[in-house]
Amino acid sequence: MAAVVPGHYAAPDRVADILRRLGKPAVADYVQTKLPQGAKSRSGDLGEILATSYVTEFTGYGIGVYKLRWSDHREMAMRGDDILGIRLDPAVRVKFLKGEVKSRATLGKQTVDEARAALSSSNGRPTPHALAFVADRLFETGETALAEIIDEYQLKARIEVKQLSHLMFMFTGNNPSPLLTANLTAYAGRIPQVAVGLRVSTHQAFIKQVFDRVIADGNHP
Repeated sequence: MAAVVPGHYAAPDRVADILRRLGKPAVADYVQTKLPQGAKSRSGDLGEILATSYVTEFTGYGIGVYKLRWSDHREMAMRGDDILGIRLDPAVRVKFLKGEVKSRATLGKQTVDEARAALSSSNGRPTPHALAFVADRLFETGETALAEIIDEYQLKARIEVKQLSHLMFMFTGNNPSPLLTANLTAYAGRIPQVAVGLRVSTHQAFIKQVFDRVIADGNHP
């Protein structure tokens, strides 16, 4: 995890440029200025990083951008959908995965209900803010073709149910399965649902260990 985390806060070409011009200590300082320091912020960020890794490795969807690279303050959560996965599909042109992520030492029903409410917002579709944010970042980084597709479905064409899936991702210290199963069973909508529970019993200690390791690796000669 410590090896994966820095890439979510800083683009490799940006890191390479600083390394070339200013050396490794400057890279370590740069990355550290972007890492959250508060326990709550670190918990939320690591949950999103884990969810992003799950999406890219196991679902067939791609993540358009790593949102944390554009955070305007390292202690503030970013607005919009936690996860926006995109997959080109010949049958419907493009599919979207809307995801909500929660990180809790002890997961409760209220948190799962909050995630369900977030997924159901905007009639179950990705929020306009999330679509615009991803399209803007893709356009800025030269992926104009994909940005234009997202623009079309944000500004002109309505995203249909057959183009949608939902992901609820819970990173917790207790067993999330009963709560996630109950929530999925109660869902009466038409959008395909996936619920993932990742349990690390030492949840808070694990988060601290990951960020401590990231900092230590950056400071290592």
